[in-house]
Amino acid sequence: MLLTVDIGNTNIVLGLFTAQQGEDAALLHDWRMRTDARMTADEMALTVRGLLGSYSSKITGIAALSTVPALLRELKVMVDRYWPQLPRVIVEPGVRTGVPLLYDNPRELGADRIVNTLAAFTLYGGPAIVVDFGTSTNFDVVSARGEFLGGALAPGIEISIDALASRAAQLLKVQLVRPRSVIGKSTVEALQSGLLFGFAGQVDGLVQRIAAELAPGAEADVVVVATGGLAPLLIAESQTITHHAPHLTLRGLRMVFERNIT
Repeated sequence: MLLTVDIGNTNIVLGLFTAQQGEDAALLHDWRMRTDARMTADEMALTVRGLLGSYSSKITGIAALSTVPALLRELKVMVDRYWPQLPRVIVEPGVRTGVPLLYDNPRELGADRIVNTLAAFTLYGGPAIVVDFGTSTNFDVVSARGEFLGGALAPGIEISIDALASRAAQLLKVQLVRPRSVIGKSTVEALQSGLLFGFAGQVDGLVQRIAAELAPGAEADVVVVATGGLAPLLIAESQTITHHAPHLTLRGLRMVFERNIT
């Protein structure tokens, strides 16, 4: 079984695949826990092994990434200390992903954006736009040949909710659910409307602009893939998202593992 680990700024997501390689590798289980940048390798291992339960002894390989530099170090220590005998791939410069990076400084790129590009192109083809709803909302652009072309970054939904609650004395931190109408009849509904429909409009506006630049005259051929923990909230309100891939990063990690471990 292959353990995949995606350490993001807000959450750590684990996935367990039934096989390391091949099309028959199905995602058996996934878990999500809160990211703490102060977590040590031993604390991380204790939590991971606790979540895995009896599966912990059945792991035959590990593929992982971290967008948090402090936890990248701890991730490496954890793998070396608790699973030293297993083949592993930790996505960082030098690891083969098969994704050409047409970016001014590829070292600036988060490993999750590269892995998402690989998974989206492999699963859906290109040209494509990956919209990753996380701490930030990432718009990653994939060419028809599977190249990472660049993209756009915007403040994430939860960051915006927290900022409104902390900077505006009369505005509350609200649960992000669909209000009765776009015209809110209370402060809570007005906030929900602005956040939900506002972010949906942001997604559609940016996707349309990117698609027009990416495939002039053939914008309808551009695949738009939504992923990330908050994606389900926006899919119903977006007019441009064509696919929902909740485990896109985990699947990309499995693909990177397959490219590097033979």
